[in-house]
Amino acid sequence: MPKKKVKNKKPSQRWKKYKIEGSSVKRAKTCPKCGAGYFLAEHKDRLYCGNCHYLETKTKQ
Repeated sequence: MPKKKVKNKKPSQRWKKYKIEGSSVKRAKTCPKCGAGYFLAEHKDRLYCGNCHYLETKTKQ
């Protein structure tokens, strides 16, 4: 049997969820159901948790 080719995985992009401003660290919004460590993905019109499928819609103001 031939060996399977190794698929290169995309690295985690969690560093995009943090912003350092001076001495404070700002984080993206976390999921209220899952708790700390699970960030909500930001789409054009909604915030979505890929772990528990929590959905929060953005309202136009």
